[in-house]
Amino acid sequence: MGLQEHLDGWNPDPARDEGFVAGEPVTALSAVLDQPVVARTGDRLPPLWHWLQLLEWPPNEALGPDGHPRHGRFLPPVPDRRRMFAGGHVRFDGALEVGAPVHRTSEVTTCTVKHGGNGELAFVTVRSTWSQHGHDRIVEDIDYVYRSGDESPRTFAVPTEAPTPDGHPWLLSPDTSPVTLFRFSALTANSHRIHYDLPYARDVEGYPGLVVHGPLLVLLMLEAVRRDAPRPVAEVRFRLRRPVFSGMPVLVRGGPDDDGGAALAVASAADDRHATADVRFHD
Repeated sequence: MGLQEHLDGWNPDPARDEGFVAGEPVTALSAVLDQPVVARTGDRLPPLWHWLQLLEWPPNEALGPDGHPRHGRFLPPVPDRRRMFAGGHVRFDGALEVGAPVHRTSEVTTCTVKHGGNGELAFVTVRSTWSQHGHDRIVEDIDYVYRSGDESPRTFAVPTEAPTPDGHPWLLSPDTSPVTLFRFSALTANSHRIHYDLPYARDVEGYPGLVVHGPLLVLLMLEAVRRDAPRPVAEVRFRLRRPVFSGMPVLVRGGPDDDGGAALAVASAADDRHATADVRFHD
């Protein structure tokens, strides 16, 4: 049975969540990134740090053997499901405020099946709108790719040498150690074993090492912008193209583009575009 047959009739209802923007995870992520920031009531979140808010913590009995939830409103009915964070487009109309109520509405906007080099892939886009003080502050379209676990093995290049700065004005050398991955997993309620369980990542999913979280790579690209060009971000488009593994020497490289925005990438000696991001600023 093909993936499309499993997805026929799958049309989940929208979800609505509410809560308060907590400062503690903001302070914690700042520490993980070696930034001495303490979030206080009234502070504004950096771009994309809303990913630390309104997290879901299913009970252990609801998790599958990969550590990921077995079921969920926006998890498609794909057999032996493997999920990849593929990319997205996020628009900002102001930043979320720490300590204030926040509302989120989420829905599936597209679901398509495509054929890749290793078989069928299901592409699912989830749109979430974050509102605060009666205004929509963030609208994000996040793309996920799902495949069945019985697909053929993949091969990955894992360089040991560092990439060159290559003349980019903005550079960031991130820590991708297992400790960083563990702490980021905890901060984002991500129990997927590919990020902290090496035997599972290697022997079951076929990766050569622990996989660095896609959202972490995107946040690191935005960190380069925040540290070198601290202007209000209007939107960011990002794409995850090839996995980065724990301990792999990588650089976040980028700088201003010709249109007044910024272009960034996560680069290794084997690939200069593991992840990419295009940023636009408010006037």
